[in-house]
Amino acid sequence: MDFNMKKLASDAGIFFTRAVQFTEEKFGQAEKTELDAHFENLLARADSTKNWTEKILRQTEVLLQPNPSARVEEFLYEKLDRKVPSRVTNGELLAQYMAEAASELGPTTPYGKTLIKVAEAEKRLGAAERDFIHTASINFLTPLRNFLEGDWKTISKERRLLQNRRLDLDACKARLKKAKAAEAKATTVPDFQETRPRNYILSASASAAEQELRVAQTEFDRQAEVTRLLLEGISSTHVNHLRCLHEFVESQTTYYAQCYRHMLDLQKQLGSSQGAIFPGTFVGTTEPVSPPLSSTSPTTAVATMPVGPSVAGLAPPGEAALRLEVTPPASGTRKARVLYDYEAADSSELALLADELITVYSLPGMDPDWLIGERGNKKGKVPVTYLELLS
Repeated sequence: MDFNMKKLASDAGIFFTRAVQFTEEKFGQAEKTELDAHFENLLARADSTKNWTEKILRQTEVLLQPNPSARVEEFLYEKLDRKVPSRVTNGELLAQYMAEAASELGPTTPYGKTLIKVAEAEKRLGAAERDFIHTASINFLTPLRNFLEGDWKTISKERRLLQNRRLDLDACKARLKKAKAAEAKATTVPDFQETRPRNYILSASASAAEQELRVAQTEFDRQAEVTRLLLEGISSTHVNHLRCLHEFVESQTTYYAQCYRHMLDLQKQLGSSQGAIFPGTFVGTTEPVSPPLSSTSPTTAVATMPVGPSVAGLAPPGEAALRLEVTPPASGTRKARVLYDYEAADSSELALLADELITVYSLPGMDPDWLIGERGNKKGKVPVTYLELLS
């Protein structure tokens, strides 16, 4: 019990001495041992690495799991050392709803068939997303988290210990300075008999302060070397994080490439079925196409209306760009609704207004991208891409 009380008193004394030294430094009443410029640069780089690693880690978690409640749940499971339950991705959940809707609304109807096709694509997208999240968590998030929870905690512990050693060293310097000043002042007093014991005590105090200073300086230098080696290890951390970043980019590239292929396949399936359901509408295909030209005016370009953004630039090498194909109408007279306004390029063409109904037919040997349109007494060529054939 006596030993514990002595140790407690000693620890309390050391803590009080450090607190006094720290306070006096803040108020400019005590000198502070400064670290060299190289050491300060190492400290600054370590702090910057820690701060940006935390930000990148948090934002990557948001990217992989946008739902904050789900992130909190996963965090609690990890802290409790329990396995995180498998979670259905948003794409897989959407696929499930679409499949159930198709089953109830009629899987043989055009809408039901399309729902089933889209549901299958969304399911594949969800599976690709699950693989991407798993790969990114292992190859990217885990190394970042290990650095923050392992290496950085060790560095922080040694830095705090270095700070304490530095406060002890400066406190010893302050005590020695005071002892030297008291001893110098005592030497100016006449050598009376009664002053000799006091001078002896002051001299012994100065010698003890010098011994404490040497011990404190040795401990400070040793701790500074340990901390410096850990801080220089940040370079190895950067190399490791660089490798992990390359793996993250590779997994993300694979994920988006899979998504692109799945959606391209879905677009082809929907395009092939759309032509059968809605004759005269646009159909996606992979064959090249040249702009339609008028048979009587070959130099006049015909305006076309795109269905959606082109994905030709995203196609990998070897794949052809998407084009717009129009299903040619059957022979004979048919009714058609105009989709968009069209201004005639010359007298051989018929100007069109959106949503009006006209009669159209084809002539033998005529360009399949054009039809003959009639509105009252007016007649002329009209582009098929501007029409929706009704009958």
